[in-house]
Amino acid sequence: MSKSTNKNESKIPTIVIIIFIGLFYFIFESVNNKNIYNNYDEKEYYSDEVFSLITTPENKALESVLEKYAANNDIELKITYADDLEIVEKLNSGEKYDAIWSSNSIWLDMINSSVKTSNLKSTSITPIVFGIKKSVAERLGLIDKKVTMNDLLTLIKNGDLKFSMANPIMTNSGASAYFNILSALAGNPEVLTINHLQNSKLKQNLKSFFKGLTRTSGDEDFLEESFINGDYDAAVTYESSIISINKKLESQNKEVLYIIYPEDGVSISDSPIVYINNGNNEKKSQFLDLQAYILSAEGQKELASLGRRTWYGGVTDNADKTLFKKEWGIDTTKYISSVKYPSKEVIKEALKLYQEELRKPVHVVFALDYSGSMYGDGEKQLLEALEYIFGSDAVSNMIQFSKNDKIDVVIFSSSVEKISTTLNGEQVYEFVEKLKTVDPGGTTALFPAVVDSLSILVGEDSDEYNLSVIVMTDGVGNVGSYSDLKSYYKTLTQEIPVYSITFGDASEDQLKLIANLTNGKVFDGKSDLVKAFKMVRGYN
Repeated sequence: MSKSTNKNESKIPTIVIIIFIGLFYFIFESVNNKNIYNNYDEKEYYSDEVFSLITTPENKALESVLEKYAANNDIELKITYADDLEIVEKLNSGEKYDAIWSSNSIWLDMINSSVKTSNLKSTSITPIVFGIKKSVAERLGLIDKKVTMNDLLTLIKNGDLKFSMANPIMTNSGASAYFNILSALAGNPEVLTINHLQNSKLKQNLKSFFKGLTRTSGDEDFLEESFINGDYDAAVTYESSIISINKKLESQNKEVLYIIYPEDGVSISDSPIVYINNGNNEKKSQFLDLQAYILSAEGQKELASLGRRTWYGGVTDNADKTLFKKEWGIDTTKYISSVKYPSKEVIKEALKLYQEELRKPVHVVFALDYSGSMYGDGEKQLLEALEYIFGSDAVSNMIQFSKNDKIDVVIFSSSVEKISTTLNGEQVYEFVEKLKTVDPGGTTALFPAVVDSLSILVGEDSDEYNLSVIVMTDGVGNVGSYSDLKSYYKTLTQEIPVYSITFGDASEDQLKLIANLTNGKVFDGKSDLVKAFKMVRGYN
C-alpha cells in the first residue's frame, strides 16, 4: 500500500504541469487570436492586427456598410461608439484607436497633443436647426419668414415656444446648439471671448432661453425617440435628425416638424475622419483607403441617404427631394450662414458656465433599493457611486448639481421611506452620510417607490424645473404591481420620466415597462455603476 501511494504521488506533479501548460496555451492563444477581440473591453484591448475606429453613435446606421467594405478589403475592423466628448475623454485617458470619425472638428482640438492625429477630412456637413411642429410654426408666424435667435428668445420668454435638446455637456448637437445660441445672443462677435461669457445681460438672456428647454437628452438617438413618444412643440438638433424624426412621424400619421434656420447663423458640424498615428504604416494605408471610400461617390451616397449634406458648401439643386423636403422648410439651394466656434479655452469655460449657471434647474427624486440583496457589496458600490456623483469628481466632469437644483431621496425595501427633505445641489452630501447609517433588509417595493417618488414631483412648476425620477435597483419588484403604477401615472397631467439603473440581478423587463410608460430610459450599471450614474446625469 505504501508503494502504491508513492507511485500515485509521483504522478501528481506531471498532471499539474500538463494542466498548467494547457491552461497557459489556451490563454496565450485567446489573447493573440484576433477573431475574439470583441470579448475585450476597449480599455484593455488593442491589437496591431485589428483596425480600431472610434466614432459617434450617429454613424451606427453605417455599420453594415463599413463592415462590408472591411470584409471586401481584408481588414479586421473594430468599431467603438462614443459621443464626441466621451471620445476626447477616452483618448486623453490613454485608450488607443487607429482613427476617429467624430461629429465636429472642434472636439479634436480637445485631445491631448500626445495623441498624434493627421489626414483630417470632412465627410459631410450638418447644420444644427430648430424643428417646430408645423401648426405651431404657422400659429407663431414662422413659415417662410426670416427668423433670428432673438425672435425665438422673445417667443420663449412669452411662453409661446418650448423645446427639447440634447445635453450640451454630453453631446455635440447640444453643445453646438448652445454655442450657436450663445454667439447669436452675444451679437455674433468676430471672436467670442471670456469677457462675453461674463456679461450679465447675456447670461440673463441665456437663462431665459434655456427656461424653454422642457426635455434634455444625453444622446441624439434618445432625443429622437423621446420626441416621437412624447408631446413637445420643438426640437433643437441636427437637420438630419429632424429629417429622421419627420419620416417616423409621417409613417405614424403624426404632425411633422418645420425647420427653422436662424438668419443670424447656425452651427455646422463637419463630421471629420482623422488618422491616429500609432507607428503602424499598414494601418495608415488602411485608413487612407477607408477615408477614400467614405469620400467616394458610393460612400457619399450612403451619407446623403441619412440626411447629411455631402455637397460642397452644403448647397445643391440636386438633393433628394423625398428627404430634403421643401414642405419641411428645407431649401438646399440656399446658402446657410454659419457661426464661428470659439477657442478651446472659451469652449471649456462656456460649458462650465452652462452647467453651473445657465441650465434650467432640475428637481429629481432618487429612489434607492435597500432590500436585503443590497447587503454587502451592493450597498458599498451604491455609496461609492453616490459619493462620486455628489463629490469633487462630479465637478471636474461637469455633471455636478447646483444650488438651484432640488433633490429628494427615498429608499425602498419592504416599504418606502423618505430619508431626506428637499435639498439643493450644494447640500446633497448630507443624505449620503445618512444612508451610511441604514442597514439593507427586506423585500423590494419597486413599484410603490416609483409612485411615491412621482407624487413628490406632482405639482412642481415644470416651467421652472425639469422633473425626473432616478431608480436604482438590484432585484425584482415583488411588492405592489406595475398595473398600480400605470393607473397612477395615467392620472398625472405632466410628463415625468423615470430613469432606472440596473444592478446585480435587477429585472430589466420591469424597468423597461416603467421606461416605456414614462418616456424614460434604462441604464446598465451591472458592470460599472459609477459610469451609469454619470450617464444618467446627462438626461436630467
